[in-house]
Amino acid sequence: PQAGFGFRLASTQDLGVVTSPILTLTIMMQRAWASMFGSRPTPVASLKGKSLLSIADLSREELQALIELSAALRDVYRGPNRDPTFSPCAKRSMSMIFQKRSTRTRVSSETGMYLLGGHALMLGPTDVQLGANETLYDTAKVLSRFNDVILARVFGHSDVETLAAEATVPIINALSDLHHPLQNLADMLALRDHFGGDLDGKTVAYVGDGNNVLHDLMYGTLKLGMNMHVATPKGYEPDAGVVEIARGLATEHGVNLVLVNDPVEAVTGADVVVTDTWVSMGQEDEYKARVKDFAGYCVTAELMSKGNDPVFMHCLPRHPAAPEATEVTDEVFYGPKSLIWPEAENRQWTVMAVIYSMIGEE
Repeated sequence: PQAGFGFRLASTQDLGVVTSPILTLTIMMQRAWASMFGSRPTPVASLKGKSLLSIADLSREELQALIELSAALRDVYRGPNRDPTFSPCAKRSMSMIFQKRSTRTRVSSETGMYLLGGHALMLGPTDVQLGANETLYDTAKVLSRFNDVILARVFGHSDVETLAAEATVPIINALSDLHHPLQNLADMLALRDHFGGDLDGKTVAYVGDGNNVLHDLMYGTLKLGMNMHVATPKGYEPDAGVVEIARGLATEHGVNLVLVNDPVEAVTGADVVVTDTWVSMGQEDEYKARVKDFAGYCVTAELMSKGNDPVFMHCLPRHPAAPEATEVTDEVFYGPKSLIWPEAENRQWTVMAVIYSMIGEE
């Protein structure tokens, strides 16, 4: 039978580009879970004790294995052979630093850590001295004494870099101004589920702001053998350093990376269309200018019709403002080709896979 990403379980040779014996075995075991009553998924061993700041930190094989582990954990806790006693992170704790509010990140991480048998501690802006009366260096050292892993949702990417450099436990970037790796894991799991695992050769089109979500979307899409088309207004292109890395990934994996300023050009022939809010948290002062600059970038049914019967994805939240500031119409957002709800749910299973691989016990 076909396994995730088009793999079969007949032999390790069928795994194609996956050359690491450990990762090969991990992926095979995750895909075998559904038919092996009583079996339990295993962590991605190569991620033990490591931090995750962006998808660039993962090899193609590690990314694939994390996605398969996420699906296996979903089966453990929600599938027909569910095993609620599976607690690989029992007696472990995770501090969650939130400089920015969140719905999906907060709920998925806290609930996920609970299901894994551990404890998550929410630390909001008024709860800790992060970067105020206490340096990031000191915070990293102190929390490392209390917790097994630190998840941080911050404004500046330099904050998670400092935490990763100074902490003695793994750091999970739950969002920074430059990267959002947990969102990409959820997106890739949604596509794996929708397309039956075979993603090679698919084309993903992104229409909107060249932001943190796009940065990791480019990394993940290209690593998994998909083409990436990006349309942003002039002046809102993705980070130049990220683009340089992405071009290298496109060459490495034999796929195309196309950067344009025309949404129709980007979406034409695409299998997936992705967008995000035009005004992110902390950009409220730019609201009027952004609404004007993003005119014509709303994802409509007409724009979707230019693709290859594409599915639609959005990391949420959708901008609730007036129609002229909305990045996607109701017709598309709530339509039959929208994957937004499974995409949102996947935030839980994927962060669980990351935590389990970093600190869990088999």
